[in-house]
Amino acid sequence: MDPTVLELLDREAIRACVARLARGEDRRSAELILSCWWPDARFDYGVHSGDLAAYLAWVVPGADAIKNTQHILGQTHIELAGTSARAETHVVSYHRVDLGEGDRDTCIGGRYLDTLEKREGAWRIADRVMLYDWEQDWGPAADWSRGVMGYPFTAAHFAGRAQGDFSVNWFQGASK
Repeated sequence: MDPTVLELLDREAIRACVARLARGEDRRSAELILSCWWPDARFDYGVHSGDLAAYLAWVVPGADAIKNTQHILGQTHIELAGTSARAETHVVSYHRVDLGEGDRDTCIGGRYLDTLEKREGAWRIADRVMLYDWEQDWGPAADWSRGVMGYPFTAAHFAGRAQGDFSVNWFQGASK
């Protein structure tokens, strides 16, 4: 295969892996998460670190205090070196948390530093470090029962994962 085409395919596979992991984290899906990490992988988020088993136990089903998350990925800078790569991905993550004083909406901005390896044709994460650039507490959580900006929702699924996850059925071809 043309080396330029192969490099483009590798870069896209790495971006897809990082995006799939964010989706898996937001849905607390062990299946999606496991598809992104090598079994011998390590992670360090500053507040929690360890091996893949520790990561999975931390994220699935997730802490009771963290009721909802959404990870929004920005640019991914990738440096390829054969069957290994280093990637820095900007992330903004929203969290609805309850630390005993009611639901609050918070947001964190940072970067994932991933070391990825291509084994048997698949790119997955071998090591991840999370860097934190900022954090903001947005205050008491929004009340989704009221809709948005004063307009009521016409169906429960418009509130995203606050009322389940409509996108799972949507991707499977089922709707409403």
